[in-house]
Amino acid sequence: MTETDLAAAVRALMPRARRELAELVAFPSIADPQLGLEQECRAAAEWVAEALRAEGLTDVRLLDTPDGTASVYGELLGVPGAPTVLLYSHYDVQPPLDEAAWDSPPFELTERDGRWYARGAADCKGNILMHLTALRALRETGGSLPVNLKVIVEGSEEQGTGGMEQYARANPELLAADAIVIGDVGNFAAGLPTAVASLRGVCDVYVEVRTLEGNLHSGQFGGAAPDALAALIRILDSLYDEHGATTVKGLPADQTWSGVSYPEDRFRADAKVLDGVRLIGTGEVADRLWARPAVTVLGIDVPAVLGSTGSVQAGARAKLSLRVPPGMDVLQAQATLIAHLESVAPWGVQLTATAGASGSAFSAETSGPVYEALKGAMRQAFGTDLAVAGMGGSIPLCSALRSLYPDTEIVLFGVEEPATQIHAVNESVDPEELERMTLGEALFLRDYAAAWGK
Repeated sequence: MTETDLAAAVRALMPRARRELAELVAFPSIADPQLGLEQECRAAAEWVAEALRAEGLTDVRLLDTPDGTASVYGELLGVPGAPTVLLYSHYDVQPPLDEAAWDSPPFELTERDGRWYARGAADCKGNILMHLTALRALRETGGSLPVNLKVIVEGSEEQGTGGMEQYARANPELLAADAIVIGDVGNFAAGLPTAVASLRGVCDVYVEVRTLEGNLHSGQFGGAAPDALAALIRILDSLYDEHGATTVKGLPADQTWSGVSYPEDRFRADAKVLDGVRLIGTGEVADRLWARPAVTVLGIDVPAVLGSTGSVQAGARAKLSLRVPPGMDVLQAQATLIAHLESVAPWGVQLTATAGASGSAFSAETSGPVYEALKGAMRQAFGTDLAVAGMGGSIPLCSALRSLYPDTEIVLFGVEEPATQIHAVNESVDPEELERMTLGEALFLRDYAAAWGK
């Protein structure tokens, strides 16, 4: 099969990819048990399983993982002398946040200005369609796949509850492969094929402050009664220096990134930073994103402005996320953050800091035959050389796979790019990027199989 044949096959399959992506994003598959969407998650898993069966995969089944969610597994083995490749993605998605802020319904694929909008359109249901369409193009042009294949589609990646990691460790033979493709990231810029070689780890911490038995009248008691919300604000402020850089006592924050640079003007455009607002932190942008720890306040439980009363608050709570770079132990960093919070609590307030979910950082080897095949494939698909970059996000399963299969090369790529706005309102995918990444994956599987054993 030639590059031209594969490119034509992928292009012809794009209308089907759009239809199927519309079906898949229609499931609000948010794996948060507090939202009560277990049936929607299960339906999305069944959709993926049926799609794998339709492509001829065998032993397709739902794996009930220890966190109460389901991952989808399938395989197509039996190609003598060919390598085994594991394809990964996930079907669970982030909550839509403020649905009223979306320009179109978050669970209805909508085309606008040449992009396809919906929650999960890129992260990560778009990557599921990348895998499916690449396999279809290979089969249509070659009659069969050039590799032995395993597929795992996770059901709780966004929640970080570790179900698939625990299942993989208990069943280490299941995901064993010669190469692992993680389809859950994207390109450094649209049109620039990118392999992600570094992921920060992540851990959550819940912090609660109590000061009074109940709220008090702010006129009668304010000024002497300890305000739990004010205490929480002081605690959270201690996590940042005057430049906005993360500063947790005992946590190094001066690491540097040696790979591709991220110009500040480009980052400002990608992040849509408002005019006049300065970036936080010090050092190169790439240092801050990919090499150093970063704390984010994910949410605060306090009264809303609308409907609030003139009261001194008796309690306040926040959820924090700490991203940690490769080389830093995530559980130790989590414990260090908790110790920091406890040490800075003012006025003798009652503070409870609780460890939440966690996932380790990851760093990939980029000099083996898998990367060589990927470089050639992406050059053919995009007409430009493959970039190697970091990503500040986390995919906890990667570290589990690295420890289980230390000799297996793991590559990370996907359909996301800065304009996709993953985890935000109006998430979208560029169909041209989806098409090119699909072609790149198909070419990679073809070329990796051809180079195997040489």
